[in-house]
Amino acid sequence: MPIYLLGDDPHLFPPPERADRTGLLAVGGDLSPERLLAAYSRGIFPWYNEGQPLLWHSPNPRFVLEPAKLHVGRSLRKTLKAGVYDIRWDTAFADVIAACARVPRPGQDGTWITDEMQRAYVTLHELGYAHSVEAWAGGELKGGFYGVSLGSAFFGESMFAHAPDASKVAFVTAVERFQSWGFHFIDCQVETEHLARFGAESWPRKHFLEALARAQREPTRRGRWSATDAPAGSSP
Repeated sequence: MPIYLLGDDPHLFPPPERADRTGLLAVGGDLSPERLLAAYSRGIFPWYNEGQPLLWHSPNPRFVLEPAKLHVGRSLRKTLKAGVYDIRWDTAFADVIAACARVPRPGQDGTWITDEMQRAYVTLHELGYAHSVEAWAGGELKGGFYGVSLGSAFFGESMFAHAPDASKVAFVTAVERFQSWGFHFIDCQVETEHLARFGAESWPRKHFLEALARAQREPTRRGRWSATDAPAGSSP
């Protein structure tokens, strides 16, 4: 499969079905909000390391979690009930993405969350499309994750934890909220053992793109999220 070179128009991407066997689809372009939103709406996301050109991916299969299929182990459920962490939404987005960039990851040298990526997603956050879910304790940020929300889909990007189960509690709390909002799925991008334990499954790209198209027909919950946001269909 050829790797496509993106031009100046931020809305033009090749069909995701043309990605190579690794999921790599295109190179070039920029991380403007217009291009990022166009990419996510088509099942495409940027993923590259410092010193590499800007690379765009659409993996096959895709790792996806449907909120209703969330699995929470007994030990983690006890931690949730104990209220160890105060879960907050969109109060420290820049801190969350910076912490995700610093987390050492097995088999990886450096981070794909470059300074350029951090600036781009902070901009998306300011525009109301990117969100953080945070676990706090003792007035300190202990863990969390961030991602992008479009329609009734949430695209998870990265998570971190500086205390036991901090990111897991944030994740479970968010997925349960997403279910109450009527979200169709959480895109986990590629398979990990960690997310498989929560019930995420591999979907063929065709199935994922069909589900994504349906999710895009729903309105986007744009703007800052909070712990008191009502479920979909509820009065403000």
